[in-house]
Amino acid sequence: MAAGVRHMVLVGLPGAGKTAVGRLVARRLGRPFLDFDEELERRAGRSVSEQFARDGEAAFREREAALSAELCDGRSPMVLAPGGGWMANATAAATLRPVARIIYLRVSPATALARMGAGRTARPLLAGPDPEAALAALLRRREAIYALADHVLDTEALSVDEAADSLVAMFRELERADV
Repeated sequence: MAAGVRHMVLVGLPGAGKTAVGRLVARRLGRPFLDFDEELERRAGRSVSEQFARDGEAAFREREAALSAELCDGRSPMVLAPGGGWMANATAAATLRPVARIIYLRVSPATALARMGAGRTARPLLAGPDPEAALAALLRRREAIYALADHVLDTEALSVDEAADSLVAMFRELERADV
């Protein structure tokens, strides 16, 4: 990929806004948007929850890594929203890093849970009786990995529109720096 032509990869907890913000950022930048979970559901013909239940998390993470490798082929830059655990897969993250800017959308577990609303029931890692505790545990396990992102945007007090505005401004500045 030529200098200045990069994917924007949004990482963070489930509920951080990767998909909602990512769609808006892609529209504003005139780029395609790809939600990894949606794409992997389309390819498998079953939900992420069903894939976890039937094949296990490791198999799902392998599919994420394979999709990451496909995106390094020099296609036009995209806004990408991998699942919350994608960054913990060292192979997937290392594959995309040379052709991407990885941005961590930081949010507290309580805010992430509130943003998900009823949609949290479709999240296999939050299926237990205390989803906020599950999110807090995920954050403890993943926070150091998320910190390896190229940039961090704290979305705790931002609306989807405000987060998108911040990301578009950040990315335009990064593109100018890459030229």
